[in-house]
Amino acid sequence: MFFFFVGGVEQQVARVLKEGAGRCFACGSQADLVEVEKVLKLFFVPVWRWPGKDPAMRCENCRSIFPSSFSLPPAGATGEESSAAAASSGLSPLLKCYSCDRPVERGFRFCPFCGTAL
Repeated sequence: MFFFFVGGVEQQVARVLKEGAGRCFACGSQADLVEVEKVLKLFFVPVWRWPGKDPAMRCENCRSIFPSSFSLPPAGATGEESSAAAASSGLSPLLKCYSCDRPVERGFRFCPFCGTAL
């Protein structure tokens, strides 16, 4: 007998908590603070749902879902507001490479040390 399984666990947005709460770290566009849930799907049909642990950010442009700690300050924040928002969110003015853990300036798309995409 042959069994063919099509399904898996997917992360979806349950509801929007705050619109425009930050910016996407990948593309820089507006991101919303959302509540997420995990969904078990069998043959593309949702079978079981359970809530996620922490709120996350969802990008309006690239539709990615990422932890709120990765979010950049909102686009409207400038000067002192931007530095205060960065300090309150725990972000430094430099990013860190995920691969080699070296500080990289925000304008770079690739790490200048190891070449990993940021």
